Amino acid sequence: MRFPLNLITLALAGASGTLLAADFSVGAANTAKVPVDGYQCKSCISSDGLRGNVGVSLGVNDLDDIHAGNALGTDRDGVIGGINADVQGQGNNGYRLKAEAHRLGMANGSGSLGLGKDGRYHLNLDYRAITTYDQGDVQTALWHNDGTLVPSAEPRFLDLNLERHKASLGFELKDALFDTYVKYSREQKTGHQSASLMSPRPVNFALPVDASTDGLKAGVALKGEQWLLDVGYQGSLYRNDIQSLDLLTPQLYGVYSAAPDNEAHRLSLAGQLREDSTVMTGRVAAGRMLQDDALVPMFGNPLQNWDGQVDTLDANLAIHSTLGSRLRLGAKVDYSDRDNQSSVWDFNQGLSGLSFDALSGGFEQNLPLDIERTGVKLDASYRLGSGYRLDGGYERKDTSRSYGEREDTHDDRAWLGVKLAPLSSLSARLELGVGSRGGSDYEANGLTSSEDNTLLRKYHLADRERQDAKLALNWTATDWLSVDVNGYFARDDYDETQIGLNLSRDSGVDVNLNLHPTDSLTAYLFAGQQWIRTDMTAGRNGAVAWQADIADDFINLGGGASFSGLLDGRLTLGADYLFANSRSDGYRSLELPQPDGDYYSYQHSAGIYADYALSAQMALKLAYRYERYYDTDDARVSINGVPGLITLGESDHNYNAHQIMLTFSYLLN
Repeated sequence: MRFPLNLITLALAGASGTLLAADFSVGAANTAKVPVDGYQCKSCISSDGLRGNVGVSLGVNDLDDIHAGNALGTDRDGVIGGINADVQGQGNNGYRLKAEAHRLGMANGSGSLGLGKDGRYHLNLDYRAITTYDQGDVQTALWHNDGTLVPSAEPRFLDLNLERHKASLGFELKDALFDTYVKYSREQKTGHQSASLMSPRPVNFALPVDASTDGLKAGVALKGEQWLLDVGYQGSLYRNDIQSLDLLTPQLYGVYSAAPDNEAHRLSLAGQLREDSTVMTGRVAAGRMLQDDALVPMFGNPLQNWDGQVDTLDANLAIHSTLGSRLRLGAKVDYSDRDNQSSVWDFNQGLSGLSFDALSGGFEQNLPLDIERTGVKLDASYRLGSGYRLDGGYERKDTSRSYGEREDTHDDRAWLGVKLAPLSSLSARLELGVGSRGGSDYEANGLTSSEDNTLLRKYHLADRERQDAKLALNWTATDWLSVDVNGYFARDDYDETQIGLNLSRDSGVDVNLNLHPTDSLTAYLFAGQQWIRTDMTAGRNGAVAWQADIADDFINLGGGASFSGLLDGRLTLGADYLFANSRSDGYRSLELPQPDGDYYSYQHSAGIYADYALSAQMALKLAYRYERYYDTDDARVSINGVPGLITLGESDHNYNAHQIMLTFSYLLN
């Protein structure tokens, strides 16, 4: 029987109080009759060499929405606990031990253990638990039962969350001429996530998740005084225990195929060469992705297994050189090729119903899509004088796609920047850039898009003109105050688009203040805002048929402070606060202007803590955290909100959450 690691950890931590009554520690063992004179561990870590701290956190959560677990570390309502550690040790002959833990035993916690010898070898064991929470108590009309989605007579509820446990073991061996390394990892992912399909009406349901991924990295690096050569391998093996889900209801029919089993392998060769003031680096990597999972049997499908294979080739070469004391030059070339070698078969479109429409009703082949990219980047930097520098560059990326609406595109960008530092306490950098995208003719009625309007232009393939600017300001006002300001602006024009995106503007500003007015007081403040505006139109016979405008706004601000030195230096008080707000408004005009609904959310997160030193080795920390979260999405509808539409219900969040945590830590010295 398998048990979650976090439950075992919490059980051991909870039982520690009982175990202390009877001392089973190694130090309490009766060694009077053991002949220890002839034994000596020359590579053991001496207890006198341990330093760092260990601790236990126990607390209480008060929450009624599992989404709060993203901020509080766990969705458990009630008593919670975890183990913390940061310990280092040094033994005889250069042996070192390092152990770390952060809330180990909770739904989001981690731990690592490393042992090695300086400059020779290192063995490391890592574990991490990651849980993301979406929605709790989701009402579902379809229930998963042994590979089948069946209707439920009574309302059923479940949580939408994903829980991942990842463990890895790595070993590294070093020598004067080479380094070798190998690392194996395994990740198990379970839970539920939202999914949808058409069968023949829209159906939303909770998709069960039960998958594992095994990964392996290995390589050897040869090194000299002026050069480095690395040969490596990276592979992954993905297995999904949820193969397919059948719909067996009078009103719905069909099947849902989950992510198939697959594997990937990659060999790489990388190197670096330094010659005086010139550095050259390069890498070549060849990979293969395989997918041969069983296909869902259905009428019109001639295959039982999909013989899927994609070969990849990636290469890059970069050179940077300093000419004199003022000029720096750089160049880089990138190349990537994705060659789809998967099988090609004939599918009966008319009888199987696999096509989007019945234009031909004949046989059609699946299309293996290939992508090839080539990029070039040139840059230069020139020092005008003390504190003044001018830099600029040019980059181009050419992309070729097979069987696409637009097979060839090229993106160009040039930029010019200047850095000013008139004072030792003040520096600023301004960068201006222009870019454009063009390419071959846009064929909207090509093989892959016969259902699209011939005037439709997808934004990532359409012609585009871009202007952008960046400004960074760093000011050290005094020895206890520093200010950082960053601003940016970008404008994208899609002048040739008749149906689709026409204009996009993205701008924002971020301000950060760091304060240290006294030895006892430190504080920080930050604020940022981003504005995104998007305009879309559709033309008809030279006139505008409809127009849509979308406005996205994001705000975040907060701060924190820490004050130490209270009660003869034993007490430290601290607090922090974060506010985040996002809003998206859509506005569409056809014949009469009408709103498209909006998305809105905000979050208040605040915390205070008191850290008290009981002695030179022991300390207590009491912390309180509060979160207020609210969001609403006009696109979410109730289960019976739209006739014929099966949904998971409204999943908006509106909650207050509280957490109190007491942490005891012991300092090793």
